[in-house]
Amino acid sequence: MWLSSYTHQHKFVLDWCRKLSRPVSSLGPPAETSHLSPEDRNRDPAVRRRHRGSNPSTASRHPAVAERITDHKRSFKDKSSKNDIPPSQNHGRGGVFKVSSELRKLSLEDFPADKERQLRPKQEDTAEIVFGIAPCLLALTQGRRKVYQLLVKDGDTSLRASVLSVCEEAHRRGVQVSRVSKKDLDKMTSGGVHQGVCLRASPLNFLTFDSESDTSGHGVPLWLVLERIQDPMNLGAILRSAYFLGVDRVISSLRHSCPLSPVVSKASSGVMEAMRVYGCDSLEDMLRTKVTRPTMLLVGSEGEGLSGKLLSVCQTLLTIPAGRDLAPGIESLNVSVATGIMLHSLLTKSRCLSQKESRP
Repeated sequence: MWLSSYTHQHKFVLDWCRKLSRPVSSLGPPAETSHLSPEDRNRDPAVRRRHRGSNPSTASRHPAVAERITDHKRSFKDKSSKNDIPPSQNHGRGGVFKVSSELRKLSLEDFPADKERQLRPKQEDTAEIVFGIAPCLLALTQGRRKVYQLLVKDGDTSLRASVLSVCEEAHRRGVQVSRVSKKDLDKMTSGGVHQGVCLRASPLNFLTFDSESDTSGHGVPLWLVLERIQDPMNLGAILRSAYFLGVDRVISSLRHSCPLSPVVSKASSGVMEAMRVYGCDSLEDMLRTKVTRPTMLLVGSEGEGLSGKLLSVCQTLLTIPAGRDLAPGIESLNVSVATGIMLHSLLTKSRCLSQKESRP
């Protein structure tokens, strides 16, 4: 009778097979030995009694017993081979698993997002989402970004004239146009007001400032210098006013300043796509190299204003007086509003002086 325990049975059969391979002496009666492991002996006394009289010579005297043991060993081997995991033949150097082209194709079809990511050029991995009709249209027409894809909200939104103009411009420039759901656009823009249009494109960065090149223009150029403007909505509004009023150049500090993000482009109504904004590591050094040309308007951060280093190089400090007695807690204007007022005042006076000087 065979062992009821799978583990005991396996050990017993292997032990019997080892004994069958040894030469059996024909002299004298075979010694009675037990071929169970010490753990098995202590575990099941009934099994120990069952095999106490068994010995390898029994199989040699009875071929049927030996054949039964061999068949049982073969069945064990077959069962174990079904459960074993065959060694992979696709391991390369360093144990790296190599996936066949057929398997890779199947995996890409099962996961379309992974397929799109793997087929996408490497430079597209750093792309950002520009959103809004004006920013997307100006990003296409100005050509300062590398545009990869235009995403349009599916439905009646795509039939609006403003949206159609963006689609036509994208088609004219060979940009892929895809229709997606509003939910997808909301997710891409983190809830921003996208107006049903998004553009996947390369980011815009600050231009390198060159202190030797002045922007030529009528009269004295006006430069707008921004120190540590951190709110993207403020930066966008400032750029929009500066472009509209005719500022010749905008320079921003690189440290502790808001980057030229899609939110800034949207807040500027796309002006960021058309206006060149320069970045400078040290505004103090830049200001000390300029004397009279051009005129520079310096604007400080939302909370602290201009730093002491920049105040020390300024020739004139300007303020906007309030038109009424202010209630407690209301002490100043928003930085973008104050910048717009100052720019309008300076540029209007500058134009008036230029017109008087040009008269005969």
